[in-house]
Amino acid sequence: MAQRKGLGKGLDALIPGGKSTSSTSAFVSSGGGVQQVAVELIQRNPRQPRVHFKEDDLLELAASIREHGVIQPLIVLPKADGSFTLIAGERRLQASQRAGLKTVPVITRQANNQELLELALIENVQRADLNAMEEAEAYRQLVEDFGLSHESVAKRVGKSRVAVTNTLRLLGLADVVKQALVDGKITEGHARALLMLSTQKAQASALQTVLNLSLSVRQAEELMRKLAGQKPIKAKKPFRSADVSDVEKRLQHSLGTKVALKHGKKGGTVTIYYYSGEELDALLDKLT
Repeated sequence: MAQRKGLGKGLDALIPGGKSTSSTSAFVSSGGGVQQVAVELIQRNPRQPRVHFKEDDLLELAASIREHGVIQPLIVLPKADGSFTLIAGERRLQASQRAGLKTVPVITRQANNQELLELALIENVQRADLNAMEEAEAYRQLVEDFGLSHESVAKRVGKSRVAVTNTLRLLGLADVVKQALVDGKITEGHARALLMLSTQKAQASALQTVLNLSLSVRQAEELMRKLAGQKPIKAKKPFRSADVSDVEKRLQHSLGTKVALKHGKKGGTVTIYYYSGEELDALLDKLT
């Protein structure tokens, strides 16, 4: 799978062969640093940002695993009590459970709490598995719990600082708006438009209008500007040089009727208006 640029070492740094950090009896060595561990001993990553998993997708992956096995090993952190904390591979673990596997291939690595979050986040971002609110919550943890700047977070996940900041802003939405975003009833564009409103009550009310009228993102933005008391953005009038206007006036004076001139880099058009058969005859006389 092609990896996104800007993700640094990411998951690739975890997968190359290396010595296992545990020799618990739960393992059955299979060489190359990959070993088998009992599924029941693997605990969910407490820093896993992804909450929502589509059951149909998990069942489809489970069917593939029953047929071909787990192709890519899970990454786990060994614990003193003989169990393991999952670092990366949540979907593979859940699908393996549904497929009835007793053991799964793993690679053991050491990681602190920040790395548990970063690696789980990077894996999901690489696969575009997170919804916007899950991604925002993961960024929040990196910023608030571990003191990272928006710029540092952006470098770790291969996104721009502006993208990270905009995603974090979604945390200020009313709960009902967040749920609508998670459920796919609105897009991130709609959600950012609703952020123009200063209170969550106003956001919730405006959300209903957006849903009832099936507003596009552009229409939602215009509505939010009105509700927030902002002046609508006026479309810029096309630039017309003084020369074009002067030529139009000269033609109108000469022909005695309205004339519209559109001038471009490689020519243009002249539109001559007439309002009766007599005016058309008069124009033909002048022009021919």
